[in-house]
This record gives sequence, C-alpha cells and structure tokens, in this order.
Amino acid sequence: FHSPMYFFLNYLSLADLCYTSTVMPKLMSDLLKKRKTISYNNCMTQLFILHFLGGIEIFILTGMAYDRYVAICKPLHYAVIMNKQTCNMIIIACCTGGLIHAAGLCLLTIFLLFCGPNEMDHYFCDVYPLLKLACTDTYRIGVLVTVNSGLIALVIFVILMVSYFMIFYTIRAYPAECRTKALSTCSSHITVVVLFFVPAFFIYIRPATTFPEDKVFALFYTIIAPLFNPLIYTLRN
Repeated sequence: FHSPMYFFLNYLSLADLCYTSTVMPKLMSDLLKKRKTISYNNCMTQLFILHFLGGIEIFILTGMAYDRYVAICKPLHYAVIMNKQTCNMIIIACCTGGLIHAAGLCLLTIFLLFCGPNEMDHYFCDVYPLLKLACTDTYRIGVLVTVNSGLIALVIFVILMVSYFMIFYTIRAYPAECRTKALSTCSSHITVVVLFFVPAFFIYIRPATTFPEDKVFALFYTIIAPLFNPLIYTLRN
C-alpha cells in the first residue's frame, strides 16, 4: 500500500470525495426545496473549488498513467524513477495545476456584469451557464474558457492515450501471461479516464453555449465517475 500506484490512488480518492461534496449537498437540499437559490459569493466559491479539485483529479490521472508507463516500459528503473520524492513532487504539481486552472476561470468570470433575471438552468455553478447570464459581450471570454478547460483536457487526454499506446507497443512482444498482467493494471485506469473525460469533452470543447443535455453529461464527471472510481479499483484489486 506504500507503492506509488496506491499513493496516487489515495489522493485520487480524496479528490473524488471533496469534488463530489461541492455538488451533492447543495443538489440534495435543492431537491427538497421549491425555490432553489444560491448567493453570488457561494456560486463563485463553488465554481473555484469544483474546478480546482477537478483539475487536481485530471492531473493525478496523468500522474497515474506515467506511473504505469514507467512500471511496464522501464521496470528495472521503476524503483529509482518513482521514488517517494518524485511522487510527492507529482502531487504538488497536480495541486499547482488545479489552482492555476481554477484561478484562471474565476478571474474570467468574477468581473462579469449580471443584469437579471439570474436564473441558471443547471444544478451547480459552472462557467458556461454564468456566461449565458452575463449582459456583456462574452465571446472572447468564452474562447479563453474553452482554451483553459477544453483544450487543456484534450491535450492531457492525448498524452494519456500516447502513454498507453507506448505501453501496448512495449508489451506486444511479451508472453501472453505477462501481457494479461500488464493490461490488468491499466484497465481500471482507462475505464476511469473514459468516464471522466468523454462527458467533459462534450461540455467544454465547444463554443460558449449551453444545452439542456449539459446537466446529464455533467452528472458523469461530478457524481457518477467519482462514485464508481472506488468500485472500479476495488474490483480490479
């Protein structure tokens, strides 16, 4: 349990728990209320925390992919490369990346002017629904949001896929038993990545517009994926 894989899994579980906790309590309380409201300050706080933790989770998934790549492609150097100091530095980098991502989004939205009626067709405060409420031109801000959220997610997803391509390329010459063992360590991670990234792509890799289906897709990366992560990794173990 002190191996790098479980070290990252501990932090991923913590990020999942905190990430879901920024949405679920408010969502459950709103289901019991006829009039669903949230203050401006609470909305901005929820926006920052949600994207901060979501950014951390994405970067931790990248760190876990790097850990699997080193374990399978460079097994003799694994203990030297993935030492405790390296793991700690990766987690610090994940937190820093999440902070920069969330701070950038908040700076883009905090100066928007809202003229009312401030009714949001969503169950949590997110960037695109806020841009829809603004009474100023939000085209440039929408482009910056797409770059900050969608493009970064796409680049990280491509990096993840390249790392797995290199893993599959490396194990092609292994015996069948070794290939099965190597793939079993990656299958749970790939499942979690797909559950998290595919709905996020639908939301953020597009112009700053909103659709009624956004709430359904947002359920996957805010509630369903964090809920299934422990189950997926437990079944794998």
